[in-house]
Formats: sequence, C-alpha cells, structure tokens
Amino acid sequence: MSAAVCVLGMGTAVPENRLSAEAFAELAIRLSANSPKEEGLVRAVARRSGVAERGIVLPRGESGAAPFYPPLASPGTAERMGAYEELAPALAAAAARAALANSGIDAGAITHLVTASCTGFSAPGVDLYLVGALGLSADVARVHVGFMGCHGAVNACRVARALASENTDARVLVVAVELCTIHFQYGLGRDELLPNALFADGAAAMVIGAGEAPLRLLGTASRVIPNSAHAMTWRIADTGFRMTLDSSVPDLIAAHVRVFVEGALARHGLSVDDVAGWAIHPGGPRVIDSALAGLGLPSAAGDASRDVLRHHGNMSSATVLFVLEELLRRGTCGPIAALAFGPGLTAELALFAATARSSA
Repeated sequence: MSAAVCVLGMGTAVPENRLSAEAFAELAIRLSANSPKEEGLVRAVARRSGVAERGIVLPRGESGAAPFYPPLASPGTAERMGAYEELAPALAAAAARAALANSGIDAGAITHLVTASCTGFSAPGVDLYLVGALGLSADVARVHVGFMGCHGAVNACRVARALASENTDARVLVVAVELCTIHFQYGLGRDELLPNALFADGAAAMVIGAGEAPLRLLGTASRVIPNSAHAMTWRIADTGFRMTLDSSVPDLIAAHVRVFVEGALARHGLSVDDVAGWAIHPGGPRVIDSALAGLGLPSAAGDASRDVLRHHGNMSSATVLFVLEELLRRGTCGPIAALAFGPGLTAELALFAATARSSA
C-alpha cells in the first residue's frame, strides 16, 4: 500500500500594514464619491462586507490611506505590476518559511515548488525569488498555477498531491500569494465597490509529501457550473485587473454546490454529515451563507470562514488555507472539506483528514 499524502507543515503571512473598514471607506470616498449619497453608499457597503480589517502591502500615508492611489488619475497596469514584482516575493517567502519551520523539513530537501497567484505577473517571478531566498535546491522542479482566481490554492494542492503520489520521496512546497489591493478600482459601480471592500493581501504555504502526519490530503475535485461563465470574470485592463461579480453568484452556488460536494465526498465513502469542518472560501458574507444553505449546514459551520473574512478580508487563492489553518487551530478532528469558487463559475474542493494532533 502506498504511503498517504500528508500536509507536513503550514504557514501564513499578512502585511504589517492594516486597513480598517473605516479607513477603506475614507479612501474610497476620497477617490470616487462626489456627494453625500455616494458617501453613504460606500460606508454601507463597507459595513456589510464582513471585513473589519485586512492587510495591505502598499505603504500608508499620514492620512492612513495608501498614497499609491492619487485623487485624480488611476495607476496603470504597468505601475501596479511593478508593485506586485516588488512586494509579493517577501510576503510569499514569509509564509513559506513558516510552513518549512512547522514541517521541520530543511529547505534544501524540497524537491518541487508549486506557486499560485492571480494578482500579478513577472519573470523571473515569485517562484524563482523563493528558490534563492529560501535556499531551495537549484534543481527544484517548479510549477506555477496562474490566474485561476480564488480557488487557485486547491488547484495547487492537486498538483502537489499528484507529485507526492508519484514519488514518495518528493517534498512539495506550495505557496499561494495574492496582492489584491494593488487592483483597487476607481468608481462606485458593483464591479468596483464590492471587490474594493472585500479584497486584501496575504500568503499561505504548505509542505506536502508522502508519509505519516496529523493532516492528510485525501484528494480534490472540480466542477464547472453550467451556463455561468458570465457570473464571475477576472480580466486584465488598462488600470489593473478588473473583476465582474454578477448578482446571480450566490444563487448559483446554492443551487449547485450540494450535488458537487456529495459526489466528491462519495468517492471517499463520506457524506456531508461526516465532515467535521468546512473551510469555505469567504468570497463575501453571501458566498458563505449560500454555500451553507446549499449544503444544508447550520450557520455555525461557517464561523471559521467569517472570522478569517473579518480579520483578513478576501485574499483570493490564499484565503481558503487561512480558513483551514483556523479550523486546525480550533482543534477540528476528522474530515475537513476546503471549498472555493472562482471564474468559470468553477467550484473546487480539497478533502483533508485531521487527527487530534492536528493544530496550527
């Protein structure tokens, strides 16, 4: 019998700079609001976002707002990519170092590096920076999961599990890093204001390999929801990357999530009732609530997701690993389903099994 594929260590990192909901509202008002009515709209969206504070890599000015965004002209995509190239590597390295320390594995023993990001591009990129900064072998094999959106970490876990299953000596470092706030969009439409209120910066990492450990990675599953390509998009524009979020997204999730999850769990002899913890990607309060409703779960099953959203915001691909870490910190024991959604509209699931010794 082949050895189980396990998570040997985890780590997360967020920027030192923090942006409160109140500070975000002031920034959005300064850049986009032209009347008391518009100011009220910004503050209402900030209150309903579920985000109390979040990390932001951009420097803070004396007023608390990020001077990267001038009052009159939005930064172009080249300037935003410059910020990504400058600031993403160190954040990724911080999460990776935490995961390596937690695993007890020397950086030189890492055989594969899998990175995930949808908020920036550069070459040489974050992956090559990590090779030098962490002291990885020059022979480390690299895979990048790019531009897949909020479920990108699940796709990275799928790659890592395949690599570890193929070679029991493989030690795979997975790193998801996102700088969502560099894509702040001027304007008060749904596609500007809602993403601005939700998204944040952060990084999460795992060391995955065959062996015995308190957290096993049992498998992954994917489902493209039919006729939903319009519902969520992530496109490169002249002023950074722009997201569209159709109001149908929560209803689509609620209508399709249970059939998908039931099928994925059944392949492992499990049902929804057997899952001990749900790491639902907190795309926003309605996304969490819709997933719970579709799965027939009580509101409390989303508490870890809401806590991560409240304190860290939506960090795109890295976020679901923050929720997984929070569940482990709470002592969750048994099957854990990590569930995330992204453009497509696509649902991705990673299934873990935690023993009583699993804690972050």
